[in-house]
Amino acid sequence: MHRPPSAETEVADELSVVRPGLLPRYEAELPGARAAVLSRLWRGLAHDPLPWVTRGEQDGDGLTLSLSDGRLLHGPRPDPYATGPYVTAVRLDGTAYADPARLMTDLAVPHSASFAVELGHSVASLALSRAGQEGGRDDWPESDWEWEQRITDGHPFHPTCRSRPGFSVAEQLAYGPEHRPVVELGLVPVRAEECLVTGVWPRELRDGERVVLPVHPWQAAHVLKRVCEERRPAHPLMSLRTLALPGGPHVKTSLSARLTSSVRDISLPSVAASAMLSDFAATPAARTDGLLHVTRTLGAAAAGSPDFAAVLRESPQTYAGGGERVLPVAALATTALPHSPAWLAGFARLALTVGLRLLELGVALEAHGQNLLVVLSAAGDPLRLVYRDLADIRVSPARLARHGITVPELPARMVTDDERALRRKLFGSLVAGALAGTAGSGPALAAALETAVRDLPRTPDLAALCTDPLPTKALTLMRLSPRTPGDQWAELANPLR
Repeated sequence: MHRPPSAETEVADELSVVRPGLLPRYEAELPGARAAVLSRLWRGLAHDPLPWVTRGEQDGDGLTLSLSDGRLLHGPRPDPYATGPYVTAVRLDGTAYADPARLMTDLAVPHSASFAVELGHSVASLALSRAGQEGGRDDWPESDWEWEQRITDGHPFHPTCRSRPGFSVAEQLAYGPEHRPVVELGLVPVRAEECLVTGVWPRELRDGERVVLPVHPWQAAHVLKRVCEERRPAHPLMSLRTLALPGGPHVKTSLSARLTSSVRDISLPSVAASAMLSDFAATPAARTDGLLHVTRTLGAAAAGSPDFAAVLRESPQTYAGGGERVLPVAALATTALPHSPAWLAGFARLALTVGLRLLELGVALEAHGQNLLVVLSAAGDPLRLVYRDLADIRVSPARLARHGITVPELPARMVTDDERALRRKLFGSLVAGALAGTAGSGPALAAALETAVRDLPRTPDLAALCTDPLPTKALTLMRLSPRTPGDQWAELANPLR
């Protein structure tokens, strides 16, 4: 059967034109990128509640999945908390597959063809990301954006961790943070009466009676179809659509492209609620004895569409003192720090203390490695946490009321008193996400958690964390269920049991 050119080949062909000197490094990184994506995919195949997987049987160091059509899929026994590329091949009815896109194509389950395309893009973009990296674990950047640009691999457990459909190779090199570009944000003046503005929109982004909206150049070219005459340089952060203005705030821009698994626009309700939500979050954060700061939303604006909006936030650097560093938890893997069991246990204790305290008050954070940042001392010790981007938190009016905190008029999707939903939000992002990604394996995570929970206040939430299966987003199932809205969940073996 004839197969179309792979994403790997397409990227190589483009790279040979736009950056030929990078081509040998890109090709050298491809086997490792395939293994990294295949390891993430195998985790999802083994643990997500996929309707066409009927049974899983462990045999020695392996796992065999029985499929509903009678075929067998065999691979290594998966560690759901491992971040290393430990899967180099799996076997479908005896045929070995090292390429995750080809495996998904030949599985031929519902929606596997489109998912296979995403997997191919993920492999190729990951190899390109790794090819452009320089420096090592001993470097300690001064600025927050330099920390974010060290992260090559994206989400540690998502099989489409680096999928960027709609981005050419030239655009990935021009806008991807791991390639360390300076991005020229477009500045588009809009009449004030045509804009929804909340918070305080800064004077330097006003032009008389007009509001000046920062626009990502990809969005300007592909979605808004306009040329921006005025521009301002900025440094892209790990989310790609959020950029640091030199000496100024961070700017989250609309970027109507599918990155990882979501289209990254900025909804009008989130613009309307941004200032109020920022003010509200300061109250529970103040009850953590100084262990948590939440970056303030300075202003948000939208010109009538989620495709044409921007949010200005404080830089997390605001909360670092002299000699301290503040970096996303995802960037910890680029340092030597997580390899010490004592360091990891201390960090887990800090993160759980803060996360469980806010959950008790009634706020469940989406505390994954991008939203959650850690303030390190000059010696590398974890001191405090910083949280950014409140768009996906969950808020419990009943819990807040018990603690005398008034709930503002928040978007309905944020509000719930369902304890399962609240715990899923925090435990799935913080424990199965940020802490697991930092630990890098199930045994390392278990050891850190066992030490960390000893001194924590005994609450029903802590009891659930210690005894119930650990929730995690079923990322593979979600990509294979494009018509099912919202999050879907899997349950992992609890590392504390």
